[in-house]
Amino acid sequence: MALTEAGPVERTITGTGPGKALAGRFVAGDTLDEGVAAARRLNEHGFLVSLDLLGEECHDRATAIGARDEYVDGLVRIHSESLDANISIKLTQLGLAFDESLAIDLLESLVDRAAEAGTTVTIDMEDSRYTEATVRLYEKTQSAHDNLGLALQAYLHRTPADLKRLMPLGGHIRLCKGAYVEGADVALTSGRDVDEAFASQLRELMAFEEVRPAIATHDLALVDLTRELAHSRKEPFEFQMLYGIRTSLQHELVDSGFAVRIYLPFGSKWYPYLTRRLAERPSNVWFFVRSVFGG
Repeated sequence: MALTEAGPVERTITGTGPGKALAGRFVAGDTLDEGVAAARRLNEHGFLVSLDLLGEECHDRATAIGARDEYVDGLVRIHSESLDANISIKLTQLGLAFDESLAIDLLESLVDRAAEAGTTVTIDMEDSRYTEATVRLYEKTQSAHDNLGLALQAYLHRTPADLKRLMPLGGHIRLCKGAYVEGADVALTSGRDVDEAFASQLRELMAFEEVRPAIATHDLALVDLTRELAHSRKEPFEFQMLYGIRTSLQHELVDSGFAVRIYLPFGSKWYPYLTRRLAERPSNVWFFVRSVFGG
């Protein structure tokens, strides 16, 4: 992660054909039209979709409103083209980093538009600077509108308490391991400890029938545990997986009758998203290296 933040590395990846080819494995394209086309193809193969406009923390009102408007465009397309999809948003894109009241207003406008489109809004979890504010805004908005979901990161020390706090609100909860670099005072740092925390939270979430679990993992052991827990669950749940990762597993789950939602990012601001995917799976770096040297 530190290496990818270096300017020359970023320019090498974003300014070369191999770098863009690498991004193309995980990002649907630069435009909403490309995102919608990918969503349609995924729907045709039995997948649900969560459209995600790439981009993160902003610090001015115009950029935040512009991001809201782009999400609205996505909701319009979901409705007009009858896509089986929702949207995933980041609150720092809507101004949380500098004006919480603006973020609340923009979030509520999106939730209203999503209701008109017959779909839902998932709030992504960002780094730990924003965890409490994100949970608080979700709590407030879900209580009033009831068509939201929230991502929780299993590796954070606070997540078990957040689960107990939020599950009674209904909606859907996306449980993932966590993709940000955090200190030991904030998060678990051992892979084994993160897996154990995820499994424990997974059991609790799958046992609570009043919420829709969204199990976001590509880990085969955790997928198998979810399938085992599904036998005793009465209400719906879904797997959630990233676009371009373990596609054979995605198809196998759909073919077995499970609901699988693909997290489908699009937009020109793909570099931060890509670096997190590389950090999660460093072998992807070799795809880029081989492409650079013609391998």
